[in-house]
Amino acid sequence: MYASLISAIEYFIRLDDTEKEFISSLVIPKTFAKGDHLLREGQVCREVGFIEKGLIRYYHTKDDGEEITGHFGRENEFTCNYQSFLDHSISQTAIQCLEPSEILVIPYDNLQRIYEEVREGQKFGRLACEYIYLQAISQLRSMYNDDPEQRYINFVNSYPDLQQRIPQYYISSFVGVKPPSLSRIRKRLAL
Repeated sequence: MYASLISAIEYFIRLDDTEKEFISSLVIPKTFAKGDHLLREGQVCREVGFIEKGLIRYYHTKDDGEEITGHFGRENEFTCNYQSFLDHSISQTAIQCLEPSEILVIPYDNLQRIYEEVREGQKFGRLACEYIYLQAISQLRSMYNDDPEQRYINFVNSYPDLQQRIPQYYISSFVGVKPPSLSRIRKRLAL
């Protein structure tokens, strides 16, 4: 049984032993190398993942080829391009491993089975979507309302353990500044 995944689901709903075994039977473990993509721009997202080990980033590519990092995912978090997953649209976002990663994936049809066959499966789906929505709104609000220094502070508060694991140019992209500007922000905050 996949204890960390089951624990993450139990954050939202109660599961009995039979349901835990059922969910575990629907999961496919996958291993990714650093730099591998779970999803590329232009593909349809067909599975939701749970990061057992590793670190990922979500990004999109501008017309000029510049990659803009929009989010990070780490151990014990779900990963997916939820819009593409839900409506089967072409993904505008890529998901890439920043470290060797072990990810448990649940294909779309298997997740539908969880919703239908687990006693509180529908509740899990609703609560998980609400959680994702609140995170997305908070991040969007920050991008529009906060200056780069505050966005960096938000990053540090949200990901205190990741600064040493993520290359600075991805952090600067996430904050919305060029790397030299991030260096100046970091120096000001260190004083």
